Amino acid sequence: MKEVNYTIDSQRKLTDEVYEICLAGDTSAITTPGQFVNLRLEGFYLRRPLAVCDVVDGHLVLIYKIIGRGIDALMRMRNGEKLNLLVGLGNGYDKEKGGDHPLLIGGGVGGPSLYWLANELLKDGKDVKVILGFASKDKIFYEDEFRRLGAKVLVTTDDGTAGIHGFVADAIPQAGEYDYIYACGPEMMLHDIYNATTCGGQYSFAGRMGCGFGACRGCSVQTKNGIKRICKEGPVLTREEIIW
Repeated sequence: MKEVNYTIDSQRKLTDEVYEICLAGDTSAITTPGQFVNLRLEGFYLRRPLAVCDVVDGHLVLIYKIIGRGIDALMRMRNGEKLNLLVGLGNGYDKEKGGDHPLLIGGGVGGPSLYWLANELLKDGKDVKVILGFASKDKIFYEDEFRRLGAKVLVTTDDGTAGIHGFVADAIPQAGEYDYIYACGPEMMLHDIYNATTCGGQYSFAGRMGCGFGACRGCSVQTKNGIKRICKEGPVLTREEIIW
């Protein structure tokens, strides 16, 4: 873990409630796709955890959804302003376990945590397939970004206004060959993926965090390997250790 002050380079609106923010600063402590950062906002007691979307040449890319006053305050910040982050948090995904045909599945703002992973797997010559799930057509974002990496992308919408009508688990039979799962999204979605597949996988959970680095133990969950803190030993858990 490392505390770093970043400078806002840019922000852009992706949907009516989802934004991308690019920060400039020291990214040396962010080493693995699937890690997260904990953001301090002036006037708010608790930090806000956000999954890392991408790290490129001293720049950190985060995706966030407007939920609550804290994140609303982040959206109102301007280029050149400073942000204090705890970085290098969480265990991240282990790309060495992904096989030759990994299937990456993200729901809503869970999708961006798989972007950096997709890029790394593609660089390793893997056949990467991605399923992204959204509520409706107007909520879709980062579909084109995943395609530009070279991944094969399927999109689902709950209401059928774009892509496959249904949830991400409904699209798995249409994904083609896969031998491993990487997933991030709401717990109900992760449970559906677990039930719809039999291969190994890694599932990223969004626990309710206090400190973000394992001290308060507020995000502890029971696994088959004992109690784990989502912020420290997680957020990524393997299929074999999850207890639903």
